[in-house]
Amino acid sequence: MNDPAARPGAAAGEELVRLASADNFRDVAGPGLRTADGVPLRAGVLYRSNELGLTDEDAATIAGLGVRAVYDLRDRHEVEAHPDVEVPGAANEHLEVRGIPMDQVASLATVQQADDVMHRVYRGFVEHPGGRAAFAALLGRLADGTEPQLFHCTAGKDRTGWAAALVLHVAGVAWAEIERDYLRTNDRSAGTRRKYLGMVREHLGEELVEVYERVMVADAAYLATAHDAALAAHGSLEGYLREGLGLSTTELDRLRARLV
Repeated sequence: MNDPAARPGAAAGEELVRLASADNFRDVAGPGLRTADGVPLRAGVLYRSNELGLTDEDAATIAGLGVRAVYDLRDRHEVEAHPDVEVPGAANEHLEVRGIPMDQVASLATVQQADDVMHRVYRGFVEHPGGRAAFAALLGRLADGTEPQLFHCTAGKDRTGWAAALVLHVAGVAWAEIERDYLRTNDRSAGTRRKYLGMVREHLGEELVEVYERVMVADAAYLATAHDAALAAHGSLEGYLREGLGLSTTELDRLRARLV
């Protein structure tokens, strides 16, 4: 099934697909996302998510969307602790990117410390060789795909958020719209965030709720840190994609053609 418009879920609209066991699962094309010159993105092609601790019903739903490849951006320890539930008919590939360091999170005492950790994480997406290799591999796989694909990390906001931002940039979406879409995680995952902050309140105290919330939210300033690091190192996002990730014009054109 090579015509994206004919794929399951492409015409229905991603807002109709809400998974009980993966609340940040969504179509990369997003509701209302268009290129800077007004062309709507093609839905039903690429999906993004938080970790896939799926119920059988939700796994079947993803399979029903035609997803045939799942790319897991979590680090080895995250994968071992919470392995993906298999999506029937989909191959799973691990492309490791360093996420939020839990040893540093455990010792957080102030909002500033939490913000500092998150900015280091986002700079690392651009500056760390392993991260660049993983994001390069991911975008290359997405460009080469002919059927729907899914990529995810743990919360579906940081590593997945940067990857989705790059894909949308390649598709020609304006940065302001990319930022708006990135922030949708805060609405999609509000229930999960409230649950974990309730645990912080119960076990660590009210004074640390605001601190830990900083590592649980998508913040435009975090995304800007990765964006600015790419510009500082390569002059532009195009330079980062071509020089930093080593993607060819052909690969970028193929990726763009999948969504536009």
